[in-house]
Amino acid sequence: MIQAALFGAGRIGRIHAGNLVRHPGVRLSAVVDVDPNAAGALAQQHGATVRTADEVFADKSISAVVIGSSTDTHADLITRAAKAGKAIFCEKPVDLDLARARACADTVKAAGVVCMIGFQRRFDPTFAAVKARIEAGEIGTPEMLVVTSRDPGAPPVAYVKVSGGIFKDMLIHDFDIFRWILDDDAESVHAYGSCLTDPAIGEAGDADCTAVTIRTKKGRLCVINTTRRAAYGYDQRFEVLGSKGMLQAGNHRPTEVTFAGSANVSTDLPEHFFLERYRAAYAAEIANFAAAITEHAPVKTTIADGVRALELADAATRSWKEGRAVTL
Repeated sequence: MIQAALFGAGRIGRIHAGNLVRHPGVRLSAVVDVDPNAAGALAQQHGATVRTADEVFADKSISAVVIGSSTDTHADLITRAAKAGKAIFCEKPVDLDLARARACADTVKAAGVVCMIGFQRRFDPTFAAVKARIEAGEIGTPEMLVVTSRDPGAPPVAYVKVSGGIFKDMLIHDFDIFRWILDDDAESVHAYGSCLTDPAIGEAGDADCTAVTIRTKKGRLCVINTTRRAAYGYDQRFEVLGSKGMLQAGNHRPTEVTFAGSANVSTDLPEHFFLERYRAAYAAEIANFAAAITEHAPVKTTIADGVRALELADAATRSWKEGRAVTL
C-alpha cells in the first residue's frame, strides 16, 4: 500500500484527494495546509492525519506527494520531495520563474523520482480521442491548430497581481495542448494582449484577452485566442487541420438535450467552469499518477513538459510587452 501526502486542502486539493482515495493501492495518510481548519476537515473526511511539511518529508513511510498548494510553494515542495526520494504529482506551473523551474527539473532528474505535472487537459476524453485519431492518421499530416480558450469570468484582481500574468496562469495549459496535439515544438511566438473586460486587470499590469500565433519547428501554425470573459460559460475548443481533413474538439454541456421549436433550436450552455468541464480529466490524471507509483507506468505529463510550457509562456509575455515575435 502506497502512503501519500497531500499539500493543499483548497478547491483543487479536495478534488485530488477524492480521486486519489479511489485507488485501492494508494492511501491518503497526511494532509498539509496553512489553514489548519481546512486541513483538519479534509483529513477527517478521508481518514488521514494533519501533518507539517517537515514531518511529511522526514517520514519514510510516505512515498508519494500530491501538491495542490499555491503556486509560490510548488518549486520548493517539488525539490524537497525529490531529495526525500518521494514520487511527485504537482499542479501547474512548476514555478513562475523559469530559472527556478529548470533548477527544479534538474533536481528531479538527479533524484530519479517520478514527477508528474498537472496538465489535466491531456486527459480529457474528448481531447484524448482527437489525439488518438490524429495518431491513427485519420487527417493525414497535421498542418494547423486553432485553440479557443475562454473563461466565464476573471479571478479577483488580487490574484491577478500574483498570478504571473495571463500567459503563465491561463495560457500555460494551451501551450501544453499545442505541443501535445501537434507533437511539435515552437520555433517562434508572437503574442498580442489587450485589456477589454476589466480596466483593473490592465492597471495590475496584465491583459485579459490575448491572441497568440506560433510557428513550429516543422513549419506548422498554431493560433490561440483567449479571454477572461465569456458570458455563456467555459469555452474550451480546438480544431486540427490536416492534409486529409479536420478534427474538432467541442465544448462539454451539462446535458446533450436539444430543444427545437417554432422560434429556435437550442441546447444547454457549456459547462460553467473548469471544475465541471474537466471532472473526468482530473480523475484520469490522478489515475495515471496512481498507476505510476503502484505499477511503474509512465506518466503522461512530465516536469520537462511543465518547463517547456513555462518557456512558451515566458516567450509570449516578452512578445506582448516588447511588441515583437520571439524566437525560441
